[in-house]
Parts: sequence; C-alpha cells; structure tokens
Amino acid sequence: MQRLERRVVVTGLGLVTPLGIGTKESWEAAIAGKSGIGPITRFDVKDLPCRIAGEVKGFEPALYMDKKEARRNDLFIQFGLAATHIALLDAGLPLDKPLGERTGVIVGSGMGGLSTLEETHLTAVNKGHRRVNPFFIPSIIVNLVGGQVSIKYGAGGVNFAPVSACATGNHAIGESLRHLQHGDVDRMITGGAEATITLLGISGFTAARAVSERNDAPEKASRPFDRDRDGFVAGEGSGILILEDLEHAKKRGARIYCELIGYGATADAYHITAPSGEGAERAMRLCLEDAGLRPEEVQYVNAHGTSTPVGDVAEIKAIKNVFGPWAKKGLMVSSTKSMTGHLLGAAGGVEGAFTALALHHGIVPPTINVDNQDPECDLDVVPNKAREVPIKTAISNSFGFGGTNAVVAFQRFEE
Repeated sequence: MQRLERRVVVTGLGLVTPLGIGTKESWEAAIAGKSGIGPITRFDVKDLPCRIAGEVKGFEPALYMDKKEARRNDLFIQFGLAATHIALLDAGLPLDKPLGERTGVIVGSGMGGLSTLEETHLTAVNKGHRRVNPFFIPSIIVNLVGGQVSIKYGAGGVNFAPVSACATGNHAIGESLRHLQHGDVDRMITGGAEATITLLGISGFTAARAVSERNDAPEKASRPFDRDRDGFVAGEGSGILILEDLEHAKKRGARIYCELIGYGATADAYHITAPSGEGAERAMRLCLEDAGLRPEEVQYVNAHGTSTPVGDVAEIKAIKNVFGPWAKKGLMVSSTKSMTGHLLGAAGGVEGAFTALALHHGIVPPTINVDNQDPECDLDVVPNKAREVPIKTAISNSFGFGGTNAVVAFQRFEE
C-alpha cells in the first residue's frame, strides 16, 4: 500500500481511566504499576459471581460541562467530553472558540449508554411511557460522544462513530489517520469512551464466562500472560488523542508527542468470541506494511492482552508469527489492561495514548500481576515493573468480539 504524503502527529492526549482522571495522573499510575481494579461500588453486587471492576473514582462532570449538559448525557458521553476537554488543553487548543470545519471527530464506543438504557426501561415499565426522558435516545446512541464534542467545540469536519467492540478505539484512530492523510481535515479528535459497569453489563459478561471472579483480590484479578489468569476485568473511561497534519501542527508551534504512521484492519471471519489469531496476524502485517516498517524496527507492542486464557495465547502466537526471531530477540510486549481492566470500546484510545507516552518519555509500562508467566506466553512481557528504555517505534493492538481487528503504529517524532 502506498503511503500518502501528509505526515500525522499526536499533539494532545486526554485520559479518564480507573487509574486516574487526567493524562498525567493515569500515566504516572501506569508506570508505577498500580492497579485501578477494586470492588464494584455503583450497585448491589452481592448476588453476582463477579463483583470487581475498574471504576473511575471521584469523577465530577461539572468540571468539564455544565449541570444541564451532564444530566442530559449518559456517563460514557460524560467521560468522552471530559477526556476531550483534557486533550484539547494538553494540545494548547482553545476551548472557547470554534475549532472550525477543518477539525473532525471520530470517537466510538462499544456499547453506548447502557446505564441510561437500564434506568429508562425500568421507568417505562414502572411509571409509564410519559415519564421517559426526551433526551433518552441521544443519551444512549454511540455517535453522540462525537456529536456532543463537535457541537461543544465547533468541530465541523468529518464526524462519525465506529462500533467494533474492543477494536473500536483503534478503528477510530486509524480512520482518523486516513482522513488526515487524504487532506480532508487538518486536525482530528479521536478515540473511544465506555461506561458498562452496570448490573446488566456485568451480568452479561459473567453469563458469557468472560470475566475474572477473583473477588477476594481485585487488584490481582487482571493478569495478562500469567498462568493463573481467569478472565478479563471490566473497566470504564475514555481515551482521546488529538491528531494533526504535521505542517499544521508546526505552524501553530504545537508540542508533538510522536508520529502516527500506520494502520491495519482485518476480520477473523471465524467466530464471535474465539480468536483465530490469523486475523490479528494479518492486521499487524498490514499495519507494518502501511507504515513502511520491517518487523525488527518495532521495539514495543502494547498488546490487546485481556487476561483471558485463550485470547492471550492467540495474540502471543500471532506476534511470534509476524515478528519471527525478533519477537524473542528484541521485542517488548506489555498489557496495560493489567492495570486499567478492559475498557472495551475505549481501550484503543487509552492504550494509544499510553503508547504515545511510552515513545515520548522513553518508558515502557509494565504488565503487572505476572507472578507465574504462562510458558505459552514466553515473550518479554515487561513483567511487574516499568522499563526506562528509549524506543523509536511501537504498535498498539486491539481485537474485538465478532473477530474484528485493528492495529495502529506510532513512531518517535523526528524532523
């Protein structure tokens, strides 16, 4: 695939995660190897087999939007608006002037406004349809994160929302890259937002036997690549990246974290939940080809690494097939989900931001809770402690239910 001329850089990052509210807060907790997993506090869980999750603690929507705006929007939209606010400030962009028609927004979610859906259904059943909030529909549909961001900040460029389960955030980033490369826009606000820690959400994941039930030690529950892993841990929050055409960013004197250089997307065409590995492998190969990279030029993979028995092994095998001898010789592979839990549609945005920060600071975040590394996951998974090492190139993997795969590549910025 021929690369287009326009170079795309990351100029702003916004994070709202179980590790902290703010980019600095989340990043510092990640490189310190802290866990954001704890007992669920939002609803009664006494009858649930899984009673743990990565909740965002201390979130105050009034810091990022007025009270009326907060009341009208589901928590996933609130998270997305807050992360966008943080990212725009980080990028040195105005909050009080329209960003204009050359700024686009692609922000997705895996499931949208689940808590509002649950609450409104109970209202309709118990109190009748006349008590249903007129803002119910725009509060739950996935594209309203991007819609609300566009309205709030006057971003008049391309605006849509990918919905591809756990690959959503990476699809958003990759499609934003394409619009920038093609010259459709000069700037993109992109990433994902999710808020599925609800009775229905946790019950559904439990019924699917997908989540950890390590309720007695929640901070140890998310343990990618460890022999004793027993499922993923649900997380919530938002990760937003500000992407810009390089020349546009330089003209305004923007601080540049790194460059976004590649994108690959595929389907397993195999099974709803069981990963084939082959589709993930092709997505990584396509991403490297798009970026013009040889496997040995990549130093770090921010893995999908969900902490499921089957998924982790399938990803490691795919990485070995793509990177060959380099996989064991010089590649670091860590999963930040060990600390945040699995943010589903927001995972790619959060992990893309962590990857950009790893390149910018020369620190690779760890995979925590690797007490007994699975012999089938026998790569350097940066166990338990962050590693200070200058890296030039990295990829971030996201694979979703339905067999959908998206991989993005970042590189340390050089003129």
